[in-house]
Amino acid sequence: MHQTILVLDFGGQYNQLIARRVRECNVYCEVYPYQIGIDKIKELNPAGIIFTGGPNSVYLEDSPHCDPAILELGIPVLGICYGIQAMAHALGGKVTTPDSREYGKTQTYYDTTCPLFEGLPESGISWMSHTDYVSGLPEGFEAVAHTDCTPVAAMQNKAKKLYGVQFHPEVLHTENGIAMLRNFLTKVCGLTGDWTMGDYAIAEVEQIRQKVGDGKVLLALSGGVDSSVCAALLAKAIGSQLTCIFVDHGCMRKNEGDEVEEAFRQWKVNFVRVNAEDRFLGKLVGVTEPERKRKIIGEEFIRVFEEEAKKVGKVDFLAQGTIYPDVIESGLGDAAVIKSHHNVGGLPDYVDFKEIIEPLRLLFKDEVRQLGRELGLADVLVNRQPFPGPGLAIRCIGEVVKEKLDILRDADWIFRDEIAKAGLDQSINQYFAVITDMRSVGVMGDARTYDYTLALRAVTTTDFMTADWARIPYEVLEAASVRIVNEVRGINRIVYDITSKPPATIEWE
Repeated sequence: MHQTILVLDFGGQYNQLIARRVRECNVYCEVYPYQIGIDKIKELNPAGIIFTGGPNSVYLEDSPHCDPAILELGIPVLGICYGIQAMAHALGGKVTTPDSREYGKTQTYYDTTCPLFEGLPESGISWMSHTDYVSGLPEGFEAVAHTDCTPVAAMQNKAKKLYGVQFHPEVLHTENGIAMLRNFLTKVCGLTGDWTMGDYAIAEVEQIRQKVGDGKVLLALSGGVDSSVCAALLAKAIGSQLTCIFVDHGCMRKNEGDEVEEAFRQWKVNFVRVNAEDRFLGKLVGVTEPERKRKIIGEEFIRVFEEEAKKVGKVDFLAQGTIYPDVIESGLGDAAVIKSHHNVGGLPDYVDFKEIIEPLRLLFKDEVRQLGRELGLADVLVNRQPFPGPGLAIRCIGEVVKEKLDILRDADWIFRDEIAKAGLDQSINQYFAVITDMRSVGVMGDARTYDYTLALRAVTTTDFMTADWARIPYEVLEAASVRIVNEVRGINRIVYDITSKPPATIEWE
């Protein structure tokens, strides 16, 4: 068993990031809804617990509250933002709304005798995002950090190993924030860090073998990083018992279907390509709402897999490349659904297989890439740019029709080509085009046009849970714009998305 931290989700926007930062410290962690019961916590036997942020005020009746008995288990607890307020409220402290709120970068002063801040500077910038604050400490606690506006920017009860911070150490804007989390893990929880992808690969291969036995597995293969790594892991575990089904739903990028087929034909796996463009587009006629698109595509994927399973004979398991952000973003407990994923929220009630296998379900994107390298996957697959399961369907605003998809395919290819020519393809983590549902007036060759507006999107990120818009040089954007307008019929206006995540998501839908 790995040393484990539990992250209890109160609905905050950075909750995945907290978990990711813990794993960066080589400590395994899982995210659970705040309603988790005491018995389940005892069963999981965590070395520490982290309460996340959240959008509510703890003193309201309908605000989320965990079982106060969690704080009496003797397990170290760190409360972040809403988490510190939830801890203070549960233990008899006072949480109120101050005269002035704190948002953004804030000068903060630390008591470096506190284990969280040991070995760190006595002051620095922290990232604040709160309306309420702890105005009265619970019994046995002391303040160990403050700002000009917040007297309790952090608190501790050393004897009970209970700690709280009003700011967000998990975001890079907080100076030494990762070091603070590492201090909690090592100095408070006593962890050494035993979580590596090499160990994960060995353990997961053995687990897959035991679960599958002599059964057959059908893999939903998209050719993206997640499904490719999933295929490699399954191939290593069960070899010829695996059949990979690649469904070309007509929403792939330019030439992508052929590229995926060529890459996987060279593997020693059973590979089946299903050309189902007409089928998928037929289901999407008249559909404009993003969540409905995802649900429809997800269900149709399952239906296709069921049919292909019957063709290849008895199939016992369906494998999917679901990863941890998919699970969290699709909703944990009462947490908000950021967006459902076709391999999580889109699953219908009835699936014609014995069981679903998701060997990457507990991994973040960069961990999946690490695992791919451990398995010996080629860099061209491991470093492949993320591509959503519904494909271009969610980069086509409004109704998804072949005409718009073909326009988008060509425009997207040109944008990616210009990024590569400029040598920016390794420094920009994700970049793509979105065709909007808006037409605008233009002029080409002295004639009036009324064509689509295309949006270009490019971001830099370390974990895909937060992202900043990429500062692409103007000359590169100009080259892409000129080529797209001249080479792609149907587009006469191009805009560049300069919104970070949050408040936006990376994808438009």
